[in-house]
Amino acid sequence: MTRDYAQSKAAQDAYALVEELQTYLVQKLDALPPKVTASRFHPVEWLRAGGRFGGGVRFVANDDAVFNRASVNISQVQYEKDPSKKLASASALSTIVHPYHPQAPSMHMHISWTEMKIGQGYWRIMADLNPSLPHEADTRLFEDALREASGHLFQLGKEQGERYFFIPALGRHRGVSHFYLEEHQSPDRDADRKLARNFGRKMIETYAAIVERHLKANAPVTDHDRTEQLHYHSLYFLQVLTLDRGTTSGLLVHDENDAGILGSLPACVDRKILQSWVPQHPPLQQKLLELLVSNLPDKNVSLVDDKVKIRIAQAARDFYQQHPEAQNLLAQGHTVPPTVDNHR
Repeated sequence: MTRDYAQSKAAQDAYALVEELQTYLVQKLDALPPKVTASRFHPVEWLRAGGRFGGGVRFVANDDAVFNRASVNISQVQYEKDPSKKLASASALSTIVHPYHPQAPSMHMHISWTEMKIGQGYWRIMADLNPSLPHEADTRLFEDALREASGHLFQLGKEQGERYFFIPALGRHRGVSHFYLEEHQSPDRDADRKLARNFGRKMIETYAAIVERHLKANAPVTDHDRTEQLHYHSLYFLQVLTLDRGTTSGLLVHDENDAGILGSLPACVDRKILQSWVPQHPPLQQKLLELLVSNLPDKNVSLVDDKVKIRIAQAARDFYQQHPEAQNLLAQGHTVPPTVDNHR
């Protein structure tokens, strides 16, 4: 497959950075016990407009003894030769890891550089810890790593993360520790790029250490643990598909990577508990959640494979196209990035 990459130096540097972080995270996940001789991941490539506007490659876990689901995606979409677009390029790492063992927490991280044709650019930096069974020591370690990695920006990122990952209908957050910087830029681009790189590496190292500790402990798994994990994965599904602005924007921009955009979804969800949450939502989100549930396999424990993801992605896309006002209900930090408009 052939992809046309952005020619801007800032975009090239950003893509090299997210590619480095992708490799580093896959290496850390491959090093988890038990030891393996081959990678636990296989690459899946996708193209934007046949590669003319870029594309990406995601590493997907093929070891279901360690991972419930894991996807480590990088991409670069660029419109440098398309005068109709305001966006020059967007280079991103977006990853989610859901371990199989319920004591080991999930982790989401997103680091991206957006460059406009007028020469301005900014970083989006996110990381959050998402356990099915919370452990205070894990939360404290992750929070300390966030503080060290972000320095004086920690409080701002924490405030935005607490706001972004809150689920109003259920009165709770998606996870236990959240960090979100939106449209971050300073006069020193080199310092900003260094911040993004150091942040990514620090969070990768910290998360890998947390998961490794739980896998080595190999605590007995009870039926209660598995039930709690399934319920939490259902909550994750709910937040991603009814509130996450990045996921929704990705689906609205194009339909060439639906399985990758929904790569954050766990392997299975509880259809019944998702249905029970419908009445707690505002009317528009009730319609959306009913639609999402109707596209799941008709079983209490519903498998979310690539076929289901693609079906759900199209249903969500159709819904937001028919009800654009529903985007006002999506999560946001202190600012709302014009992601969809940038691609028009």
